[in-house]
Amino acid sequence: MPLFTRRSLLGAAASLPLATPALAAYPDRPLRIISGFAPGGLNDIVSRAMAQALTPVLGQPVVVENRAGAGGGVGATAAARSAPDGYTLWMGIVDTQAINPSSYRNLQYDPERDFAPISLVAHFPFGVVVGPSQPQIRDFEAMIAAARAAPGKLTFASWGVASTSHLAMERILRGRGVEMLHVPFTSQAPAMQAIMSGQIDCMAMPAGGAETLTRDGRTRCVAVIAQRPLDILPGAPPVASFGVDLTSGLWKAIYAPAKTPPAVLERINAAVREAMKAPSFIEVVRQQGAVPEPSTPEELAALGRRERQAWGAVVQATGAMVN
Repeated sequence: MPLFTRRSLLGAAASLPLATPALAAYPDRPLRIISGFAPGGLNDIVSRAMAQALTPVLGQPVVVENRAGAGGGVGATAAARSAPDGYTLWMGIVDTQAINPSSYRNLQYDPERDFAPISLVAHFPFGVVVGPSQPQIRDFEAMIAAARAAPGKLTFASWGVASTSHLAMERILRGRGVEMLHVPFTSQAPAMQAIMSGQIDCMAMPAGGAETLTRDGRTRCVAVIAQRPLDILPGAPPVASFGVDLTSGLWKAIYAPAKTPPAVLERINAAVREAMKAPSFIEVVRQQGAVPEPSTPEELAALGRRERQAWGAVVQATGAMVN
């Protein structure tokens, strides 16, 4: 019978692949995706589609928790302060990860320090819509002409001061030398309702929302903020064709709290990439005029750095600050 010494047993154990008990068991309970905006808007729609697609990949239920307020800052702060164990994910957007650091004077989180990037989800283009309150405005140039004829009289909605919907519209109006009155709402859904009801005249919003509002013809999409025309908004030309240098829309990405173990982050990245292949998820994103764009954590981190610099300059130029 062979004799096993303590040294030989230790040597044999050292030669075996290292196993991480936490990762081997992960996940062993439900996960949550925190969305920083109210139900009914694009962030909620995409978060729920991601949760549905992730559930079979991870073998555990994934639920969405809406924590609206402060331009997504309430949800971002809650996500940043969650346990870094891989069971809380954050659906960050360009507003929360790139704009808020420049526009909020007392931000309660740091998008670079407090989050571990996992993967980009997609870039979502915008449409510029005019509601039933202005039936005579049929196209982009007519909207600009109406604004020029009555400075500050026409109104435009957004889902918050210094949000992408606010800054995109400001860029368009400033690019053409006209003014409108900005009316901020707490999230996308009530802003859309105000457009439909005729309370507010215009809004720059995600293309999927614009398509929903324009189905009956009472609300019209006069332009898109995109590199090229969009299939879901036929007949709406890019704002670049009117001399407005703006093609950026809204991007969304998955993050975890900082200090989440690297092995868990790798597992989540792989799961998110797999989830984005699900036909149900692809269809939801397609309905918003976009396509899934999985990335590495490093690519997402680089995107965040570039966007913070770019949008910081826009905030400074427009003076769109929040106390």
